[in-house]
This record gives sequence, C-alpha cells and structure tokens, in this order.
Amino acid sequence: MTTFPYWVAGKPVTSDETVVVRHSFDGSEAGSHHVPSTSDIEAAVQAAHDVSDEFATLPAHVRAGALDHVSRVLGERSEELAQLITAESGKPLKWARGEVGRAASTFRWAAEEARRFSGDLQRLDTDPGGTGRLALVRRVPKGPVLGITPFNFPLNLVAHKVAPAIAVGAPIVLKPAPATPLTALLLGEILAETQLPAGSWSILPVSNEESAKLVADPRLPVVSFTGSVPVGWGIRDSVPRKHVALELGGNAAVLVCPDWTDLDFAAQRIATFAMYQAGQSCISVQRVYAHADVYDELRAKVLEQVRALGTGDPRADGVDVGPLINTDAASRVESWITAAVDAGGELLTGGKRDGATVEPTVLANVPEDASVMADEVFGPVVSITRVDSVDDGVRRINDSRFGLQAGVFTRDLPTAFDVSAKLRVGGVLVGDVPSFRADQMPYGGVKDSGVGREGPASAMADFTEERVTVLTGLTL
Repeated sequence: MTTFPYWVAGKPVTSDETVVVRHSFDGSEAGSHHVPSTSDIEAAVQAAHDVSDEFATLPAHVRAGALDHVSRVLGERSEELAQLITAESGKPLKWARGEVGRAASTFRWAAEEARRFSGDLQRLDTDPGGTGRLALVRRVPKGPVLGITPFNFPLNLVAHKVAPAIAVGAPIVLKPAPATPLTALLLGEILAETQLPAGSWSILPVSNEESAKLVADPRLPVVSFTGSVPVGWGIRDSVPRKHVALELGGNAAVLVCPDWTDLDFAAQRIATFAMYQAGQSCISVQRVYAHADVYDELRAKVLEQVRALGTGDPRADGVDVGPLINTDAASRVESWITAAVDAGGELLTGGKRDGATVEPTVLANVPEDASVMADEVFGPVVSITRVDSVDDGVRRINDSRFGLQAGVFTRDLPTAFDVSAKLRVGGVLVGDVPSFRADQMPYGGVKDSGVGREGPASAMADFTEERVTVLTGLTL
C-alpha cells in the first residue's frame, strides 16, 4: 500500500512518523501517510502568509488554468481516485465514482468563476459632490484560509475549500479529516503539477489538537469548516475576530403533499437518499412527513425500495449501502434506533448491526424528541410520520434546531411557493428529496446548520472583501 507524503507550500514532505488508514468494512489497510512535524506545520502557515500579496495579484488566467488542469486530471484519474475514496471511507464504489465527477465539476466551475471575477463600476456623479468620479469596486482576499473538511466526502468537500480559494488568490492550508486524509493527499499530487506559487496551498493531515492551534493562528484570518455542529460553533466562539464559515449538520426532512401522485418516484428517491453512503450525509433524508391521503401507500413503497437496496462490501459493484466510518459510529446509530423503539416508535425494517455496518432502517410513529428525529443520525435510518395537513408538515419540519435543506413533493405551484417561503432552511427542493446539491449553486444552512454559503461563486465571495478605488476627474 502507498504511504503518502503531506504537502508543505506545494512540496511533498515526509517524516519519521506514519499513520495507517484502514477500511471500515473489513479493517484492511487502505494506505498510510506521513505525519507533519511541528516545524513543517509552522513552515506551511508562514509560507501562506508570505505569499499572500503575490497570490492575490496573480493573473486570472494562471489561477484559472491551474483549476482547469486539476479538473481535467481528476477526470483522467477518476477510477484511481474512486477506489481510494472507497478504501478509506467505506463509501460504495458507485457513490465514490459520482463524487469524483462532482469534484471535477467543482474545479471547473471555479476556473470559470476565476475568469469573470472582475468587480463592478459605480458612477458617483448621482450627487453633485461626486461629479467626475467613478468607483471601481473589486473583491480581494481577506487573507490565507484554513480549510477543515470531514470524512464523508473526502474529495468533493476538499474541492469546495481549495478551488474557490485558488480562484480568488487566497492561500489555503487544508486540514483533511483524520479518518480519510489519503484522497486529499493524492489531490496534492495533481495540484503540484500546476504553476501555482509556493505557499499558495498546503495539505496537512494533522490531529484535531494541532488543528486547534491552526484555528487560533492570526496568520490564517479565514476559517472554512465543514463538520459537526459542536465543533463548528466551538471554532467560531474561540476566534470571534476571524471570518468563520460553517457548513454543519442537519436532520433533513421531506414533506409529501396530498396532490403528489407519483409515489413510486417519491419512494425511490426517499429510500435511495436516506441510505446512500450509509446515511452519512448532512442532507440525507432523515424525516419524512407524509399527508394522511398518501401515507399508507408511500410507507409501503418506501419499505419495498429500502429492502431492495444492495448491501455489503462497498468495493463491489451494485452495492448501495456499505459500512459507517467506524464501529463507534455504528454502535451509536444502533443505540438511537433502540431508544426510538423503546419510546414507542415502530421498527418496520432493519435495525441490526454487524461491526461497522447497520442495516438500512425504516421507523414509523417516532416521538419528535427522540434522537433519530431531533438530532442528526448520520446513519442509514429514516422515520416516516403521518401529518393531517401541509401546514402541520411545515410546522414539524421547522420545529428543529437544524435548517440545511428540505424536500417538498408537490405539483401545485402556489403550495410550492408557500412552503418554500415558510420553511426555515437554506434550500428547498420542490419535487425531490433534500439530498440534491448542484455544486455550482449556493449551499448552506441556517440555525445550528451553519453560517455562510458554499459553491464556488458563493465561497469566493465569502473568502474576499470589497475594496473601492475612486477615480477622479473623469468625463462620464
């Protein structure tokens, strides 16, 4: 198996200490990586600080060209990357292949945005005192970015930190998840093939303790974090003078309205995206509120679809649901299922655990305060609840500390607009589940689900601030 170097200022570096990363399905070795030394961590941060001015003024064609190169090579090495994602995360190969394709698109979108990141002109002669004056309003980097990414999308969520930072000319120090650092380190090989200046990027697979020091470092004034709710808000509270963007968790809900007739489609989408990646997505379907008119039929169809999902070794083609990231995560999910049943919920299918694998599980009539309803399961569990009205469904969806995305199955346009206006979430998907994400669109949540938006254009705005240049003595 490969032992990956880490990356300091765009150069591969090794150390005396290595860590083995193991496959969560059977414990086999996925690979290993060198552990950054204290001096190399310092060198990466200082290099990012030192190159800030140079990188911010690098011509757009150079930054866009580098992003285009990464996008192209991701496509060329897609199967290699997909196999590595599956090996270190336990994600079924079909979903890993999809992730590589999405990451290639994310870099491509960032390249396109880099080419048109031009600013605006504002005439100031709208008042007499501004006669002959014109303002050029541009966005410039706030400074080097610390990007912290989770285990569930070890390539595409890395792309959503790295690509927009490069697009605007902001140096980035990336800290990948300890459970899945190898894919990010392989991405470093591709970045190293570009002509980006030394210090513009580093990839450091450091411990969570070391990352706390990086969060506190004043040379990294921007922190972009994707991960758990308590860690994310803890970061923001610890550095109140920094710019902190948070993409956190959720307990994504679906509302099936009485006018929706294609229940086969709704059931297929609910089953697939409640269980894909073993439910380890912040927008996987966790709560389903079905109107009484469609509840019984939908429930039966969801059960049929869930039971048809292929489970097992995620390296095998045709497997839809593999293991969770580790046995501790699986044990927690199992305990939440047990607690939901003990509280009066009905177990319709699944519920058993074997090592890190939890059977795809469907529950019904679970109390709203049970953990599988009120918190983020991050496992292959969905709960179906009958509601008597659309307004009741909206109220139940909103009665949550999370607000990332929600899905609404309706074909009635007034209902779609009304529900979209009332739901307190970052995104509403009409005619589909909340698990859809186009990588170019603004993506993020409200309430405990975070602050700020991802997507290349949105993140580029987040990593920058306005700078105004006023030109005087002009004829307009």
